[in-house]
Amino acid sequence: MASTVATGLSRQNPALRRTITSTTDTDVSSPSTAMGSPIDSPRPSASSTSLSSMSSIEPNNASHGKLIDTYGNDFEIPDYTIKDIRDAIPKHCFERSAATGLYYVFRDIAQLATTFYLFHTYLTPENVPYTPARVVLWGLYTFLQGLFGTGLWVLAHECGHQSFSTSKVLNDTVGWTLHSSLLVPYFSWKISHGKHHKATGHMQRDMVFVPKTRDEKASRLGKLVHELGELGEETPIVTFAMLLGQQLIGWPNYLMTNVTGHNYHERQSEGRGKGKTNGWFNGVNHFNPSSPLFEAKDAKLIALSDLGLAITISTLVYLGNNFGWGNLFVWYFVPYLWVNHWLVAITFLQHTDPSLPHYQPESWNYVRGAAATIDREFGFIGRQLMHGIIETHVLHHYVSTIPFYNADEASDAIRKVMGRHYRSDTRGGSLGFVKAMWRSARMCQWVEPSEGAKGEGKGVLFFRNTNGLGTKPTKMSPLRKGMTIGADE
Repeated sequence: MASTVATGLSRQNPALRRTITSTTDTDVSSPSTAMGSPIDSPRPSASSTSLSSMSSIEPNNASHGKLIDTYGNDFEIPDYTIKDIRDAIPKHCFERSAATGLYYVFRDIAQLATTFYLFHTYLTPENVPYTPARVVLWGLYTFLQGLFGTGLWVLAHECGHQSFSTSKVLNDTVGWTLHSSLLVPYFSWKISHGKHHKATGHMQRDMVFVPKTRDEKASRLGKLVHELGELGEETPIVTFAMLLGQQLIGWPNYLMTNVTGHNYHERQSEGRGKGKTNGWFNGVNHFNPSSPLFEAKDAKLIALSDLGLAITISTLVYLGNNFGWGNLFVWYFVPYLWVNHWLVAITFLQHTDPSLPHYQPESWNYVRGAAATIDREFGFIGRQLMHGIIETHVLHHYVSTIPFYNADEASDAIRKVMGRHYRSDTRGGSLGFVKAMWRSARMCQWVEPSEGAKGEGKGVLFFRNTNGLGTKPTKMSPLRKGMTIGADE
């Protein structure tokens, strides 16, 4: 029983468990109502929080019907509160140190500078006359610089969440400097990323990797909704092409078109989203102060973000003109593509997995959305070079101000509260992380309610696919005249 609760699984798929940190027995609380507030969800009485009282949850779970994830596991909606989470975390885990944060900034910059110096000084035709060998070694250079650059990206991410230090001025100064050097509009990203944290897993408000519904997927393929479950397997080459495009241009495409973000901009409170949709030249991007991603009060911050990009671009133009654009391509732009690759891969796999739900507005609340994320394992690279952003993401969505160097301890603490609702996939370590990209791409094509869902459970959506993998899509009859998709018959 202890293993079942600690890994968040009732059966099947033994890989979905955390192997680096300890496994602990957990308490289980009663369900709370679906509320938007992350703070004041109603809390049940103490008598209903023990494992022996789990049967008291059954009537409420029964009201949702039978919820089945893509692996075929029974899914239960999280039933604890954000106060439970925060109370479980040791107080010292919340402590932030500017000195520690700056140490890691200087460490990562030193890694970048040392690597550049060594390769630029010693990897010359005189020292390595064999051209193919030099090509391979310069390829290694771009890979290493991509890892170190991703580390700096993560530290700027810490700044955006104010987990870098207790000083907002220091946080934003360091974050703006680091992100600008990586061609990231710091404040623009910070604002939209904050909205992602406030609405994780929300089908109409989330800002990152919002999956397509069955209707949207069918429409994109030019099919009727009922035909989607009858389609044959997507060829692996199509999956590969999708992943390749996602990894190469996914990040700049997101910044410029809000691809993978929600597309309900008409609801923007100031009316900025009227007539605007995701896509090229439609007014939804991270560079225009009038974008519906922002509010009027954000205009100066967006302009400051753009200024940071202008400074970096001007510096790159100077370097290219004076040292050669071919050199700059190897020195900066290929490592930049590596940084983008890791950023997209990390984010994709944090929010896309066969075990994770997404929620329609009527079924979402903050606690449920934050649990719709997953921890993975990337070994030394993930924990040392990328500062644990892969391994402790679930915690990060509950309390984003905890610095990364305290995140492992805090993660262990909240698992005692989350119990069976905690998700992690550490199968195969670093290689397993890479394999998970293919598995998720093949199994997670769109989301729909479980066939046995009822009531509020119809707003809990799970991934399905046409590849015959995992839980099959719900079989649907052709629409009859006068019928509406999603309406009860």
